[in-house]
Amino acid sequence: MSWRPQYRSSKFRNVYGKVANRELCFDGIPITKNVHDNHFCAVNARFLAIVTESAGGGSFLVIPLEQTGRIEPNYPKVCGHQGNVLDIKWNPFIDNIIASCSEDTSVRIWEIPEGGLKRNMTEALLQLHGHSRRVGLVEWHPTTNNILFSAGYDYKVLIWNLDVGEPVKMIDCHTDVILCMSFNTDGSLLTTTCKDKKLRVIEPRSGRVLQEANCKNHRVNRVVFLGSTKRLLTTGVSRWNTRQIALWDQEDLSMPLIEEEIDGLSGLLFPFYDADTHMLYLAGKGDGNIRYYEISTEKPYLSYLMEFRSPAPQKGLGVMPKHGLDVSACEVFRFYKLVTLKGLIEPISMIVPRRSDSYQEDIYPMTPGTEPALTPDEWLGGINRDPVLMSLKEGYKRSSKVVFKAPIREKKSVVVNGIDLLENVPPRTENELLRMFFRQQDEIRRLKEELAQKDVRIRQLQLELKNLRNSPKNC
Repeated sequence: MSWRPQYRSSKFRNVYGKVANRELCFDGIPITKNVHDNHFCAVNARFLAIVTESAGGGSFLVIPLEQTGRIEPNYPKVCGHQGNVLDIKWNPFIDNIIASCSEDTSVRIWEIPEGGLKRNMTEALLQLHGHSRRVGLVEWHPTTNNILFSAGYDYKVLIWNLDVGEPVKMIDCHTDVILCMSFNTDGSLLTTTCKDKKLRVIEPRSGRVLQEANCKNHRVNRVVFLGSTKRLLTTGVSRWNTRQIALWDQEDLSMPLIEEEIDGLSGLLFPFYDADTHMLYLAGKGDGNIRYYEISTEKPYLSYLMEFRSPAPQKGLGVMPKHGLDVSACEVFRFYKLVTLKGLIEPISMIVPRRSDSYQEDIYPMTPGTEPALTPDEWLGGINRDPVLMSLKEGYKRSSKVVFKAPIREKKSVVVNGIDLLENVPPRTENELLRMFFRQQDEIRRLKEELAQKDVRIRQLQLELKNLRNSPKNC
């Protein structure tokens, strides 16, 4: 961005970041060392979930927000996956339902008990199998209950209807690994970035690509819809390997509206957009700072506000939903920063300085709440509806009445050439082949031991039977 100061009227010009006191942080957490480009963190008004380092599978912690301080090493985990967990997302309408995806090719839905976990959780409420490679991303639909999107390394996006526990649509327009997914306000459009250097705007129910940009000069990594402005913002790398952002018109991706270089660092830039305040936050992976801007519909579109600085590098960032913010402190955004070196989760509040302690109507407009606007059948039938709005003044502590019910379904199989693809996914890489080989060797060893034990038991029963026949009572 330009170094010259821009003097303009804005109520968010003096927004500043405030780090929580150490006793209000979460300490002693073995944050995952996985290099996958995700946040490994998800937060809502009740729980904080963090992907952890573990052996023999994948796991993540779920901690009630009020349980701050040092976390015990033996704290219970959600540990049902057979591979590393790559992404986790809370259901936007039900506080204790969380989705996770993993290298084991599955997506799982978990129900966290009231008050948090008391013991390790290994049984998922729902297991979703449909991808043939590892699954890197999951996203809940923003306005429809029980619709989940998952993107795998098989280059496919599956749309799951959790009312029936099955994939109902497949988007198969990508030619490489999908890096990011983002929805517009009513969930009628999906935008994706991909390793094939293309930015796409997709109609999710039909899978039709409405717009496509071939980003050779600006290699896109992340994308976010800018609310209802019909704009997209992408972060990526320029041809000179500098980090940059680009603003696009969603109805014409032939050329970006603007491109701005940020700096020459190498870490991925994560964009976060707050549609209520029209503020954009840029946080670099491995950086300690968070830049923030104000978005407008007229030129220059992006106005730099300020930068939050910290010496500790961040691995990922969780974001608190609006109804979980402290409106009495004029808090407009809250990050949960993962500091891997310290095993620390650090809340960072973005605050608008105001002298009055009363509720500030101008910085807290009506915001999407915890009630879904549509059922899965309505959305799949072609209906679009804006989110159900709520006021943070009176109703923001109101709990959602939506309840998740796992479908009862019979196990299905997809048999090709005598192989059940849902049970025995063919390996695609040498590492997958080796893992499958060692798993089979362990299974063969276990079966041989069981067989030997049964042989011994059969011999014992034969001797007992022989003794009974030869006993004097039978003469």
